[in-house]
Amino acid sequence: QVQLVESGGGLVQPGGSLRLSCAASGFTFRRYAMSWYRQAPGKERELVATSLPIGNIHGDTNYADSVKGRFTISRDNVKSTVYLQMNSLKPEDTAVYYCHAWVSMNYWGQGTQVTVSS
Repeated sequence: QVQLVESGGGLVQPGGSLRLSCAASGFTFRRYAMSWYRQAPGKERELVATSLPIGNIHGDTNYADSVKGRFTISRDNVKSTVYLQMNSLKPEDTAVYYCHAWVSMNYWGQGTQVTVSS
């Protein structure tokens, strides 16, 4: 059974940093792309970043334009965990952040709230 469990959200001031973690289980983690999405109040869920399996011809990471240069996605295939390091946070980054994997179907974590406010 696929499970994704996020942690690391919280309240941070503008310009601050947070690191989100997503612990995965129930599938061969290293073979699958892992992504972070976010959903702000009143808005649709949007893709933030993707970590592709090692050796993928399309490279290893992709980012939304709004987070390029500020966020970094990484993965630990031994721990079956994907991370999202978020730096230079802005109020518009406030959202619930979700971990996602496509393993024959969509799987989502429970979400973790990130609030950027002074």
